[in-house]
Amino acid sequence: MSAADRFADALYGLGWSTVKKLPEPVAVRLGRTIADAAWKRRGKGVRRLEANYARVVPGASPERLAELSRAGMRSYLRYWMESFRLPAWSAERVRTGFTPKDLHHLTEGLESGRGVILALPHLANWDLAGAWVTTELETPFTTVAERLKPESLYDRFVAYREGLGMEVLPHSGGAAFGTLARRLRDGGLVCLVADRDLSASGVEVDFFGERARMPAGPALLAQHTDALLLPVTLWYDDSPVMRGRVHPPIEVPASGTRAERTSVMTQALADAFATGIAEHPEDWHMLQRLWLADLDPAKGPS
Repeated sequence: MSAADRFADALYGLGWSTVKKLPEPVAVRLGRTIADAAWKRRGKGVRRLEANYARVVPGASPERLAELSRAGMRSYLRYWMESFRLPAWSAERVRTGFTPKDLHHLTEGLESGRGVILALPHLANWDLAGAWVTTELETPFTTVAERLKPESLYDRFVAYREGLGMEVLPHSGGAAFGTLARRLRDGGLVCLVADRDLSASGVEVDFFGERARMPAGPALLAQHTDALLLPVTLWYDDSPVMRGRVHPPIEVPASGTRAERTSVMTQALADAFATGIAEHPEDWHMLQRLWLADLDPAKGPS
């Protein structure tokens, strides 16, 4: 393990061991202080965040983009502070920490026994939403995690999410799709963060007026298993409670090839994501390149 990898692993370990012990108001202030310091340094992530926001809020002035990126970093650090503390939250704190709209799309889908896929963008705190599902709805689910380096850091993330009641599969390795399909055919729940393609072989979509690539997995799983595909968007307000919305189901087109149906469904997902992101751009934690015009074809997403 390189020195950089050891440092990253130690840093995240310190966060999970120390931040979760802080009183909540102290953790909130710490997160905001770190966010503001990172924003003032204007590193690569902050600059990329602003460039992404420029597409979401076309015509925004440099001053407006700077305001958005500062709010975006505060939202991003709120995500991390909450995530570090989630394992120490009581069941009641988890239940009261999230309020979703139009939940009936999910509960009715689960009651039907047909299997449900929840697809989310990188908005607000998807881990908190997942913990709420396992706690308030008492419904376990399966998800996929990107393999991080060092391996010990990936293991920390898996253990953290499994501790919240999630079954976590590695993104790489090729076996995840089959396992997800089996869970759905058994009437289970699958949750996928799906606004950024990690394989460089996803589906091209129109996203805020430009071409981007998003993963085909949610649409393909829905076609293979007849599961319900539901977009979900999340956001913060000025309260300690995260908000969210379960969007209406995305139906499988009645005609067309598999590729054509997958394209139509993934575009519908992108449109739902865009609606939530446009309403709450500061809660979209996309500090990486996303649009095709920004990607180096030799390297793929970064």
